[in-house]
Amino acid sequence: MKKYKYLSICFAAIILIGASSCKKELDVKNPNSPTLEQAKDEPGIISLSTAAVYLSGFNGNNPTIIANQNWLGDSYFSLGIGFHELLGDNISAEASNQNINVVNLPDYVVLDDGTKITNTSPSKSVIRISNARDKKPANMFYYEWAYMYSLNNACNQVLSLVEAVKFTGDAATKKNTIKAWAYWWKGFAYSKIGSIYYAGIIDNTVGIGNSSALVSTYVTSAAMITEANRNFDEASTLLSGITNTSDYSTVLGKLLPDFVQTGKGGILTPDMWIRNINTMKARNLLANKRVSVMTATDWNAVLTLANAGIKSSDFVFTGRTTGTNGFFSAGGGSVAAMTTGLPKSSTFKVSERLIQEYEPGDKRLAVNFSTNKYINQVGGFTFSTRWQLLDANGVDKGGVAVLSDKIPGNYELFIAGSYEENELMKAEALINTGNIAAGLLSINNVRTYQGAGLPALSGSLSLTAAKEELRRERRVALVFRGVAFYDARRLGITDDISKGGGRTNAVVLGADGVLSTHATINYNFLDYWDVPADEFVINPPAAGSAPIKNPN
Repeated sequence: MKKYKYLSICFAAIILIGASSCKKELDVKNPNSPTLEQAKDEPGIISLSTAAVYLSGFNGNNPTIIANQNWLGDSYFSLGIGFHELLGDNISAEASNQNINVVNLPDYVVLDDGTKITNTSPSKSVIRISNARDKKPANMFYYEWAYMYSLNNACNQVLSLVEAVKFTGDAATKKNTIKAWAYWWKGFAYSKIGSIYYAGIIDNTVGIGNSSALVSTYVTSAAMITEANRNFDEASTLLSGITNTSDYSTVLGKLLPDFVQTGKGGILTPDMWIRNINTMKARNLLANKRVSVMTATDWNAVLTLANAGIKSSDFVFTGRTTGTNGFFSAGGGSVAAMTTGLPKSSTFKVSERLIQEYEPGDKRLAVNFSTNKYINQVGGFTFSTRWQLLDANGVDKGGVAVLSDKIPGNYELFIAGSYEENELMKAEALINTGNIAAGLLSINNVRTYQGAGLPALSGSLSLTAAKEELRRERRVALVFRGVAFYDARRLGITDDISKGGGRTNAVVLGADGVLSTHATINYNFLDYWDVPADEFVINPPAAGSAPIKNPN
């Protein structure tokens, strides 16, 4: 990977935001200094490590830095996660920015009366036409790649500097805490690349114009996941060796911005952090293998990791909105914020297929959504909706999980894994290894945790019925957390109907306002994305590289 390309983006972000910040946790000196003197002492390396994640990783490619992107939203969590939620059919959009009105338009839908409506410009064709350097604003493939390699490269910089820094107190503990931080986020970045792109680049070096053959050698998505897990294991090994929890907590408390240390976010103990790692490794396995080819060995591997994963009392990695100087805004920095409000004015619209997953009487539906009919008139034949997402506006909902709150500081965003995701992965592994009753108990645990108010599922359900409960609960409990597309892909739903994909008995509100409740949708989406042109044109594949374009 050409370092000058993405590191220049992240440096620009740090310079701009750090210069105007009044919060010390995001007040970062210029890391593009020729000598990098600001990162050669303890406060400097901690500031750089924080900026590597929250500015370079999640805000560094913001169009306030890169002009002319015609952007909707203001962080990785608005558009990067937005593409995942669009492709998972949790939301839709009619605006044309970044092709968000195209990427999740199915090939066709058959309504209840037999009417077939066909997309004359299939999603696969349109998004590939946009995969060009002069079409960057419309290129879905560009954004996640740019964000995650900015994050990875900035963490490489931290790792290259930390050993030479002099620390007060227990130097080994402080260094290892910072190194674990960098390896964790590198594992996160590689997980994202490996879980969405057909190929990627493993780049663990620092420097401009690096001529190493590894820089232009593309590897398969599976190899990217292997590298992600290797980085997670590096972090886990470092955390396992920490005994001075006082100095560890002091450093982690500075790496995490003050405003995220609330709710389910906080200073993780080393054991909590290791459990977060196990949850991410379980996700990496589950998200990147089709359910149809999962073996007993695979399910047992998921179960082993989930059993050692996040507990309900654990802190996890979260984001919070702030009035100023945060890394995503309350009004436009997340999928939830951009879906909230009247459908005629919100960027994203609530999908009818999301709402149909809620069980009757689920308090999560009553608290978070209300009816508000909106007919899409610009070509999205599955995009009309009867629903809107509500803003909690700071009101306590009696223990029911809230999906949106636009008051700064109130919205809690899950960046990586969560208790609910871990428990549902455990449930899926149990159900698929013959322990249906235990799997349903895990689903019940999630519903209780989120205040759903639903009666407990009976352990006497059939295997088919248990799998369906699990599928629906993942849709509801993990909405807006960036896993919806992974689920649709691994279940085969986004495949062409001729290959066993698609969805039947879908709820679709037609452009004429007529509701179908047994519609058939043929999505036919790419399962893994091509490498973006902004990478392969500048950095052509070296001999021996894996293919960079999905043959599907």
